[in-house]
Amino acid sequence: MEIKFAEISDAPTIHDLMLKAFMEYKDEVPPSSALEETVESITSALIEDEKSLIAFVDNESVGMVRFRLKEEGLYFYRLSVIPEKQGQGIAKKLLVSLEEYAHKNEISTILCKVRMTVPKNIQLYSSIGYSIYDEEVVHKPNGINIQVVSMQKKL
Repeated sequence: MEIKFAEISDAPTIHDLMLKAFMEYKDEVPPSSALEETVESITSALIEDEKSLIAFVDNESVGMVRFRLKEEGLYFYRLSVIPEKQGQGIAKKLLVSLEEYAHKNEISTILCKVRMTVPKNIQLYSSIGYSIYDEEVVHKPNGINIQVVSMQKKL
């Protein structure tokens, strides 16, 4: 497996990987906002200050993670692995690559938010050293509330 930093021109690949991975949440209430993103919105984010890593197996893109550097640390989101490659350690390898990037840039904390309705993701992050430090309810404009946990790993 090879993990590379994304270029702005990789926005369509990032979008495709994200949609494939997040389709399993299309029936959540509400569905993940990842499903509403566009190639254009991802391109804009990459032009601004977003970064992304893409995982390749045999030169085929199979996963990605998007992230930003914030005051409190490296914040990642939209971690995506295509369904047929899930369970093969790709997500963990992407997260290890984030840790390596954080170390090189003297960042001591990695953070993320996870819906409480997706315990497998909370379990994944917990299994590699992340801990829950906050719980909150996100109020969506449509009146639906989403319970999320904030997780972090100190490096």
